[in-house]
Amino acid sequence: DIGDIVRGRDLFIGYNEKDRNEKKQLQDSLKNIFGNIYNELTRTATSEKKSAEAKDRYNDNDKNFFKLREDWWALNRQDVWKALTCKAPQDANYFRQTVCSEGTTSTQGKCRCINFSVPTYFDYVPQYLR
Repeated sequence: DIGDIVRGRDLFIGYNEKDRNEKKQLQDSLKNIFGNIYNELTRTATSEKKSAEAKDRYNDNDKNFFKLREDWWALNRQDVWKALTCKAPQDANYFRQTVCSEGTTSTQGKCRCINFSVPTYFDYVPQYLR
C-alpha cells in the first residue's frame, strides 16, 4: 500500500534479491526526499521558535523522518489518491462496495467518494491484518 511505503511501514521485504535492492533504493530515495523537506521546513520557518519546534518534532538520529512522513501522508493522501485515479474511467468503482463515509456509501465514479475523500478506512489498520 502506498501509504505504508511513504510512511516507511511496508512489511514486504521482497521475493528475491532484486526486490530487496529495489525496496532499499526506494526507501533511500524517500529518506533523501523527506530529508530535503525537513531541511526546507526548518530553514524557512517563520520564527526561531517554529524552527525549533519543527526540529524537535521531526529530527531523528537515523534520518528516516518517520514522524514527518506520517504527517506528510496525513496531509497529502487525498491528493495522492486523486493523482492515482485521474485517468480512471467514470464507471470505475472501488473493490469494496461500502468504503466512503466511514463505510456507509460506495464510490461514485473514478473510484472516488462523493466528497472526494479517499475511499478506504484501512489506512491505519496494521498491514498484516489487511
